[in-house]
Amino acid sequence: MCGLSGEIRFDGGRPDVAAVERMTDRLAARGPDGRGVWSQGAVALGHRRLKIIDLSERAAQPMTDAEAGLTCVFNGCVYNYEQLREELRRLGHRFVTTSDTEVVLKAYREWGTDFVRHFVGMFAVAVAEHDTGRVVLARDRLGIKPLYLAEQPGRLRFASTLPALLAGGGVDTSLDPVAVHHYMSWQSTVPAPRTVLAGVRKLPPATVRVVEPDGTRHDHSYWQPSYTRRSEFAGMGPEDWRDAVLQALRTAVRRRMVADVPVGVLLSGGLDSSLIVALLAEEGQKDLATFSVGFESEADEDGDEFFYSDRVARHFGTDHHQLMVPSDRVSTALDGAVAAMSEPMTSHDVVAFHLLSELVSKEVSVVQSGQGADEVFAGYHWYPALAEVAREEEPERYAQVYFDRPHAELTKILQPHMLAGGDPSREYVRTHMAAPGAETALDAALRTETHVMLVDDPVKRVDNMTMDWGLEARVPFLDHELVELAAACPPGLKLAQGGKGVLKDAGRTVLPPDIVDRPKGYFPVPAIRHMAAPVLERVRDALSAPAARRRGLFRDEYLASLLKAPDDHRTNRGANALWQVALLEIWLQTHGID
Repeated sequence: MCGLSGEIRFDGGRPDVAAVERMTDRLAARGPDGRGVWSQGAVALGHRRLKIIDLSERAAQPMTDAEAGLTCVFNGCVYNYEQLREELRRLGHRFVTTSDTEVVLKAYREWGTDFVRHFVGMFAVAVAEHDTGRVVLARDRLGIKPLYLAEQPGRLRFASTLPALLAGGGVDTSLDPVAVHHYMSWQSTVPAPRTVLAGVRKLPPATVRVVEPDGTRHDHSYWQPSYTRRSEFAGMGPEDWRDAVLQALRTAVRRRMVADVPVGVLLSGGLDSSLIVALLAEEGQKDLATFSVGFESEADEDGDEFFYSDRVARHFGTDHHQLMVPSDRVSTALDGAVAAMSEPMTSHDVVAFHLLSELVSKEVSVVQSGQGADEVFAGYHWYPALAEVAREEEPERYAQVYFDRPHAELTKILQPHMLAGGDPSREYVRTHMAAPGAETALDAALRTETHVMLVDDPVKRVDNMTMDWGLEARVPFLDHELVELAAACPPGLKLAQGGKGVLKDAGRTVLPPDIVDRPKGYFPVPAIRHMAAPVLERVRDALSAPAARRRGLFRDEYLASLLKAPDDHRTNRGANALWQVALLEIWLQTHGID
């Protein structure tokens, strides 16, 4: 829910409220139900509201506790807000709304920067202390809700999206060579704190940043599962793990039904989304709205999985909605999806999620999604290869299996001025995997997948595409307690049965067997994967545009080879290489970056 923005001045000046207004207006799609701006001293905050909990105007933001001298803006949902409100009441706090935003504000008043440890949910939040001028920024454990930062001389700005920061003006939009290296190496993933723009950074997940009035700041990370076998689970067998996972998922799904509006489900017909539907049916949900999207076939590749989603919808009696997208609409829908991207994202299902979100937003304001299950429970086909080496060899194996291409190839792709020194993508993986914990090679890989790749690829994708239509997506597989449990689960139980073994065992207790045991599906968009004519035309236009020629990001001979055979050049993981380079250029042009 919602979008936030703000500016903090460190040079004795007043914040540029007009810039905060522009940033706030650029967030209108994320919060179509209300708008507010607050300023005092060196701080200004802006907010766009999507009404999900406490639909009254009393819950509008920015929200101020005058007695405590605090003002906050908040994006997300604290699922345990009702329990926290009762706890805070017992501690003497008085409430005038039934919103989770007020709970966030009172929690900060009671617990200071430790307030985030009490939250179960997804959130990005900024709290301003009136008396001290201090501002506290925080982000949820799995980075489900974004927070972008742009530091300029004498000030810091922040917003829920990168385009909102651009609307404020004054951002350094030069490209960051290290981030471009990540983008070209790691399936468009650019880990926090970087973005492809040198002047924009991201607050990392599970981080609280305290910003003092003089501009000094300090961060602390408040959560990280160990990815080791924990003593409290000693002696548990496969059935015990199955039951524990099912109970944790049941709790996660139930938590994400908290709302004062109806909640639907994005239903692909795969194990993950089908489990959500099954558990909601178990909870007694009637007339549950479910939604699926499909695309026309291209080059003999199917573009929909309606057979399975229809099967699940019939079995549980949901109110099911289908969207079939013709190939010629993909190219026109592409521009809207790219405009919604805070960062360039190459995954084909970006367009699918954007189109599906448009459909869903006409019916409901909140949906649950199965995003994250494959990373948390080792569902992808490449995980066995990552698990078969010694722990100390995992960084190298991960790069071999997962990266788009080796570092040496980038010298033939990027112009010299865009080449980063060394091999920063492999170095990032080495450093991340060298952190304490992560007992086995698979533990190290899943820790990186869940806390880096997942955050800055699939999770960001879902947030950006749904929120562009004022639709809040909730992801029960990223419930932090479920993630902690999965991190402690023995790797063999996750790898079993072709991946997600323990989750499949849980699924067999509530789902038809053919849904659990079906071949793994993806979210295909054949028109992009195979460069259908309308998409290819859009790609050619972008790569030949004056802005692309001025930028000179890619070597001419490389682009010529891609354009000569658009469907022949593939990355290590099979993605279309032309789409990867074109999407970056399309994104830069769409957002006016020269």
